[in-house]
Amino acid sequence: MNPTTLIIIILSLGLGTTLTFIGSHWLLLWMGLEINTLAIIPMMIHQHHPRAVEATTKYFITQATASALLLFASTTNAWITGQWNMTELLNPTSTTLITIALALKIGLAPLHFWLPEVLQGLNLTTGLILSTWQKLAPFAILFQLHPLLNPNLLIPLGMLSTIIGGWGGLNQTQLRKILAYSSIANMGWMIIILHYNPNLTQLNLILYIIMTLTTFLLFNTFNSTKINSIASSSSKSPLLSTMALTTLLSLGGLPPLSGFMPKWLILQELTKQNLTTPATIMAIAALLSLFFYLRLSYTTTLTMNPNSLNMSSSWRTKTTHPNLLLTMTASLSILLLPLTPTILTTMT
Repeated sequence: MNPTTLIIIILSLGLGTTLTFIGSHWLLLWMGLEINTLAIIPMMIHQHHPRAVEATTKYFITQATASALLLFASTTNAWITGQWNMTELLNPTSTTLITIALALKIGLAPLHFWLPEVLQGLNLTTGLILSTWQKLAPFAILFQLHPLLNPNLLIPLGMLSTIIGGWGGLNQTQLRKILAYSSIANMGWMIIILHYNPNLTQLNLILYIIMTLTTFLLFNTFNSTKINSIASSSSKSPLLSTMALTTLLSLGGLPPLSGFMPKWLILQELTKQNLTTPATIMAIAALLSLFFYLRLSYTTTLTMNPNSLNMSSSWRTKTTHPNLLLTMTASLSILLLPLTPTILTTMT
């Protein structure tokens, strides 16, 4: 891609997200979300491959539907209340519609069907942006609306997302689809606690972005998009394979890694709110996600690459990928659990 075009696209992504962060008028928020959506489309379709075109079309239709629903709900609220300010969301119907629209934008179940298919049609770099940066703008709106949202809608969305995110990833062999279902499950953990403790949602979002960034960088370094192709990584780079093992287990929430911290705190907060049944369901559903992370970790580090593999083996050339960012994110993905008291003090 032309460097000038790439700079314009990146600046547009930043502009759309910034408008959503600083805005309090519904039209300004809608405009920021639209800029964010339109900016990533050239990056998605850049491959000129039928699968990329299909993924871009699905993404555009889904996001346009969500934006139209958001605009309709905000207009309805302004018509009833006479206010365009986002904090004056007093109409229950508008609140429900806006929650559904934002759930569609971030890929919460049962509005998740577009995410695995879209992510499968993209390269790893664009998939990374879609899985991390594109979540920021909708969550910025959800954070500001959290006292007004209906917990009776958020809790079923969170439980369903965690169950479907874990169940859907069990039988996958494509790494990008596994990461898509991982995203759905993690979004469920964030949304279920949003009304009661938005600080925990913020903590979970930050850690999710760090761990997902590490995972995508590792797969990009391995140049792998399938489980079969990643099986040879342990012999080529044992250190990176070990980093992949720990990062994947951290995404699954296994102690004593960083990913265990938000799940532990969210379950604790749900129990404090007398929501023991949702907490139990979330804990059991986390085992589904942990299973396919364990399967992926086993394939990455504990299996030998067979000689009869039906694919061309890559040369062991010197890597050209920058390793500083990968080292930093991998360290944060693994080592943050002992800092939990300090993080809780900072949050309060």
